[in-house]
Amino acid sequence: MPNRLKFLTIVVLVASWAAQPLTADDKSSAPPSRYETRADHDPDGIGKFYMGREIAHVMGHLAADWLERPEREQEEQPKKLLELLKLKPGDVVADIGAGSGYHTFRIAERVGPTGKVFAVDIQPEMLALIRQRMKARKVTNIEPIQGTEKDPKLPPDSVDLILLVDVYHEFEYPFEMTEAMIRALKPGGRLVFVEFRLEDPKVPIKLVHKMTERQVRKEMQPHPVTWQETIGTLPRQHVIVFKKNEPNAAGGKEAGRTTR
Repeated sequence: MPNRLKFLTIVVLVASWAAQPLTADDKSSAPPSRYETRADHDPDGIGKFYMGREIAHVMGHLAADWLERPEREQEEQPKKLLELLKLKPGDVVADIGAGSGYHTFRIAERVGPTGKVFAVDIQPEMLALIRQRMKARKVTNIEPIQGTEKDPKLPPDSVDLILLVDVYHEFEYPFEMTEAMIRALKPGGRLVFVEFRLEDPKVPIKLVHKMTERQVRKEMQPHPVTWQETIGTLPRQHVIVFKKNEPNAAGGKEAGRTTR
């Protein structure tokens, strides 16, 4: 067979093999998805599950007034939450899922002019509210950032504390978002989850908008963070604190304490 004809024959055979559909054995070797989709699910969830937990629908910008409701101080005690965080002047804080800026502006007061707050949200309408209030209040130490479903768009190794108030359970890609958030933390920086307690049936919040402490800690196991403490002294939420590991340190350790 002439060399040119032989070469063409080989090319055709290779192309034919590559075009064949995957067999069952081929498919079984593909990496499994982190996420599972179920048709039978809670109507308040999106039907997508991560580590056995259904992800909740995002609360839209039209509900911004609910975030600012006067009774929130009595129901959730956000002032006490900020005291528990032990913020210092000069701290750099990221408020992820900042919404209307309810916590953002309170944090900005505590970190002072030498500190900074990144107000991160995926909804431009929420960020527009924050910008309006910044202008009206002449606040200059807040930087609004429009993140994505997988990335808060924060500078790497820049943040002392990342705060997630009733928002993590709505992340459509919790694994990828957590990876990106941890990249933004300084070594030793804190990742703080504030979630309505699923363990308490008296907490008047829809099921998929609540999380157990155990589930939060389970979902952080794959990441280079160490659980520090869980604080249960707020009326309806627990505060679950993780610390970013120093370089070369193992992740997923549980060396903290629980305060009730």
